[in-house]
Amino acid sequence: MKKYLLITLSFLLFSFTGFQSSPQQKSSDKIINARVDSVLALMTLDEKIGQLNQLSYGIGWGPTVKVSVPDEYKQMIKDGKIGSFLNAIGAEFTYELQKIAVQESRLKIPLLFGLDVIHGFKTTFPVPLGEAATWQPEIVELSAHYQALESSSAGIHWTFSPMVDIARDPRWGRIMEGSGEDTYLGSLMSAARVRGYQGNLSNENIIACVKHYAGYGGAEGGRDYNTVDFSDRTLRDIYLPPFKAAVDAGVETVMASFNEIGGIPSSGSKYLLTDILRDEWKFKGFVVSDWNSIGEMINHGFALDLKNAGEISINVGLDMDMESRSYITYLNELVDEGKVKESVIDESVKRILRIKFMLGLFDDPFRYCSKEREQKNIMTNEIKNVSLDVAKRSFVLLKNEDKILPLSKEYKKIAVIGPLADSKINPLGEWNALGIEEDVISVLEGLKRYVGDKSEILYAEGCKITDPSKDGFKDAIEKVNNSDVIILCVGESRSMTGEAYSRSSLDLPGVQEDLAKELLKSGKSIIAVLMNGRPLSINWLNDNADAILETWFAGTMTGDAVAQVLFGDYNPSGKLPVTFPRTVGQVPIYYNHKNTGRPGDEKNRYTSKYLDLPLTPLYPFGYGLSYTKFNYSGLSLSKDKISSNDQLKINVNVKNIGSYDGEEVVQLYIQDLVGSVTRPVKELKRFQKIFLKKGEEKTVEFTISEEDLRFTAADMNFKSEPGLFKVYVGTNSVDVLENKFELVE
Repeated sequence: MKKYLLITLSFLLFSFTGFQSSPQQKSSDKIINARVDSVLALMTLDEKIGQLNQLSYGIGWGPTVKVSVPDEYKQMIKDGKIGSFLNAIGAEFTYELQKIAVQESRLKIPLLFGLDVIHGFKTTFPVPLGEAATWQPEIVELSAHYQALESSSAGIHWTFSPMVDIARDPRWGRIMEGSGEDTYLGSLMSAARVRGYQGNLSNENIIACVKHYAGYGGAEGGRDYNTVDFSDRTLRDIYLPPFKAAVDAGVETVMASFNEIGGIPSSGSKYLLTDILRDEWKFKGFVVSDWNSIGEMINHGFALDLKNAGEISINVGLDMDMESRSYITYLNELVDEGKVKESVIDESVKRILRIKFMLGLFDDPFRYCSKEREQKNIMTNEIKNVSLDVAKRSFVLLKNEDKILPLSKEYKKIAVIGPLADSKINPLGEWNALGIEEDVISVLEGLKRYVGDKSEILYAEGCKITDPSKDGFKDAIEKVNNSDVIILCVGESRSMTGEAYSRSSLDLPGVQEDLAKELLKSGKSIIAVLMNGRPLSINWLNDNADAILETWFAGTMTGDAVAQVLFGDYNPSGKLPVTFPRTVGQVPIYYNHKNTGRPGDEKNRYTSKYLDLPLTPLYPFGYGLSYTKFNYSGLSLSKDKISSNDQLKINVNVKNIGSYDGEEVVQLYIQDLVGSVTRPVKELKRFQKIFLKKGEEKTVEFTISEEDLRFTAADMNFKSEPGLFKVYVGTNSVDVLENKFELVE
C-alpha cells in the first residue's frame, strides 16, 4: 500500500510538467488547481496543518556561511509539520532544508522560504520612502526587480514587501518602509513593486507580500503597534487603495497587520480577510499573519488564549501562521471539537500549495538553490549602478540659497563635518537584509573619491548622533576655519526609524543643531546633507543653512550619489512623498486634509489653527527644488463640462527658464467642491516626470475621466457625484495654477 501511494504521488506531482508554461492562463490555472487537488487528496490532517505553519530560523548568517539544521527542525520537516521558513538564507543552506522536505518527508512537499527584502538583499537600495521620492514607478519597479534577482539567487522565494501603509504621522517609525501620505502615489508605487518582485515568476523573481493589511499606518499617536480607529469611509478611500492596487497587479500573498480597526484585530477580521479581500477583490493568493499577530489577539483582549486565537484566525481566512504556533498546536484539536471545519483548512492549504506550484518548486525544488547563480548575481557592478541611479533620483533639494549648489569645483578645501559624514552603517537604514557596512560608500568616502587630488577634504565628526557631548566641536571648528565651504552631514541613526522606532520628537537628535550653530559663526556657507527615514522638523537649518539636500537612507552607494549630486553631475529631481512639519505639534499634517467649517485664517481667532504656529508646513507634499527653474503657464481644459462618458484633457505649459537641464514632476490635483460627504481640499490624480533642456518648453497633457472623481459617498457606494471641481497643476501641492470644470449627469 505504501509503495502504491508513493508511485501515485509521483505521477500526480509530475505528470503535468511541461504544460505549466501554456500561454493560456486559464488553462494553466486549471492544471495547477488539478495538481493541488491531487496532492491535497493524499494529505493527512496533520500534514495539512503543517503547511499552514511558518517558523523563523533566526538570522545572522549569509550566503557563504554553512549552517547546520537543528534536530528539532529536521524532525518537523520530515513529519510534514513546517510549510515555510522565514530567515533561512543562502543557496547552500536552503538546499539542505529543501532536501529534507523533498527526500525525507512522506509527501515530499517543498518548503517555501521567505525574507524581509524591503529595500535590497545584499546591495542596499534607498529606503522605500526615499524611492517614493523619485515619483517614478518605473524606477521603483526596476529596483524591486534587482532586489528579487539577488535574493532569489540566495534561495529566497518570497519577500514580505511591499509595505503600502499610508502614513500621515511621521512619529511612526515605519513610515520609512512605505511611500508616504498619498493614496494615489502610494497605489502606483505598490503596483510597481509587485511587478518588479514577481515578474513572470521565473527563478529570478520572488513572490511579493503586500502589508500590513490594513490601516497599520494610522496608529494613534504614531506609536507602533497601537490602536487604529477611523471610519469605514476613511479605510476605503485612504488606506485600502494601495492594497487593492497590489491585488490588481497580481500580488500573490497578503500579510495581516498587528493593529485593530474599530475593535477588531486584523488577524481576526472576517471583514478584512474575507468580505473585502476575497469576496470583493477576488484575491486568490494566501494570507500570512504578521509575527505572532495571531497570538497577540490575546493581549488585545479579543481571544481567550492561543487556542481560541487560532480558531478565530483560521475561520476568518488567515491561512499561514507566522511564529505563534497556534495552528500547529491546536488546529487538530479544534477540528475534533467541531470548532473548525477541515474544509476550511483545506482551502488554506490549497492556496499555499498553489503558490508552490506556481514557483515551480514541485517540478524543481532546488531551482532557487544554485551556488553558481548566487555567486554570479550578488553585488554585481550592474546592480550597484542601478542602486546608485535610484539613490540620486531619490534625493530632494529642500533649499538652495543664492544657487550655491551645484558646488564649484574650484574649492580647494572642503570641510566635511557631522556624525553621519563618515558613517557606513547608517546609510543602510533599517531592514537592510544582508547589507553590511563594509560594502557602503560613506559620504566622506564618496566625496574623496570624487574630488581626488583636486581639493582637500578636511573631516571632523563634531559630535555623535544622540550623545550630548560637545567635545568634538573644537576639532570641527578648526577644520571649518581652514576650509572654503562646509558640508554638514546630520540626521538620525538607522536605529531611530523602522519597526518599534517611534519618536515623540522630530527635531535633530543630540547636539547636532548646536554644532551647526557653532559652525555658522565661521561665516562659511553650509550645505546640509540630511540622512533620515522620516520627515524632520528642521526650522533652524531651513532658516540658516545655505542649502539642504534630503538624502534619506540611500543604501550601498550613498557616498557616490551624494557627491555626484552636490557637484552637479546629476540635477536633483526628487519630490517629497510626505509633508515636513515645522514641529511635532502640527502632527498629523498632510496635504489632502478637509476644510472644516472654520478653515484656518491667521487673522480670525475663531478658526482652525494654532496660536504659536503658521498654518503651513515647513515643506509641503510634492515639494522639491532643482538646480534649474521651471515656469508654469497656460493651464487649459478641453471642456468646461464633462459627463460620465467623456474624457477631460488638461494642458499646461512648462518651461525651463534656468541655467541647467533638468527634470520636473508636473503634478495635477483635483478638488471636489461639494459632495454628499465632505471632500479633501486637494487630491493628487496624475503626475508626469519630464526632462527639459535649459530654455526648452513643453506642453504637458493629462487625461482624466469620471472614474477619477469617485469616492465613498454618503450611501457607502463608490461613485462620483455631479457638481463643480477645481483643477490644480503645479510643481508641488501648494504652488499651482488653477482652473475648474463641472461634472454633469
